[in-house]
Amino acid sequence: MTRIFSGIQPSGELHIGNYLGAVKNWVQLQTQHPGAIFCIVDYHALTGIYEPQSLRKRTYDMAVSLLAAGIDPAHATLYVQSAVPEHTELAWIFNTITPVGELERQTQYKDKASRQESVLAGILNYPVLQAADILLYKADAVPVGEDQVQHLELSREIARKWNTRFSPEGAPYFPEPKALLTPTRRIMGLDGQAKMSKSMGNTVGLLEDSDSVWAKLRPAVTDPARVRKTDPGTPEVCNIYHLHKAFSPPPVVEEVAVKCSTAGWGCIECKKVLFEHMETELVPIRRRASELRDAPERVTEILATGAERCREIAGQTMREVKEAMGMLG
Repeated sequence: MTRIFSGIQPSGELHIGNYLGAVKNWVQLQTQHPGAIFCIVDYHALTGIYEPQSLRKRTYDMAVSLLAAGIDPAHATLYVQSAVPEHTELAWIFNTITPVGELERQTQYKDKASRQESVLAGILNYPVLQAADILLYKADAVPVGEDQVQHLELSREIARKWNTRFSPEGAPYFPEPKALLTPTRRIMGLDGQAKMSKSMGNTVGLLEDSDSVWAKLRPAVTDPARVRKTDPGTPEVCNIYHLHKAFSPPPVVEEVAVKCSTAGWGCIECKKVLFEHMETELVPIRRRASELRDAPERVTEILATGAERCREIAGQTMREVKEAMGMLG
């Protein structure tokens, strides 16, 4: 049976970009792959500047968002990375077989290193910890966006290196995890200039109230060719159209394309229709989030149960890894 694993940084409440780009897909996959494991990767968050109290709150808020969005403990395991110390234990072992050159070639490392005067070792070793996250549970597949494919390929390379040196006779110990590419394309921010990101201030929060969502959606950038309402547009270059593809039923998406390209609708009319369909999907999520906030012990229990289950799997993996590598254990 295929086991899937994926992680998300504790950035607080989800916004619609990471909901559409990752979590909505997780919700669908959890019923297709029983035993799916989803992790709030707080160790990865330590490579940035943060306040300890803020990290705790962001981690909790992320858990609430994930559960409200549809991650179901009956189908999947949800936990916080630092509750399972074997993640960093396996990461150190993988550091001993990973060439520095492989890490320096990673696109995300080169991008971050070019913008920092003093580059932290954690930035360089970030993908090694990612590999440990995945391989600790012998995951066969990882739901990722296109920007994470290179890191996943490094995980596959690390699995091959370890297997070549240490696997007992027979089948390789660690599987080489395959990418399950997220079906939704990269979600652009409301400014139309960059990927939706809290740091860019161009997001719509998954749990924002209706008035706030409309206040952000109304001035959002659309097709630059549509200066006047009578100007025909090109839907494929309009970010609002791509949000329709994510939130609206196919017949509505088809209608939007026709109305845009023929100037049958103005941009504000198109946004109003989008807002209606966003509300259809987001209102139940907000309701579930409110119920979870009223029962914080439920959230804590889900995370604790998930961590306990993962420690059991991770402990078994580390016992077998240490034995294969000649450690007394």
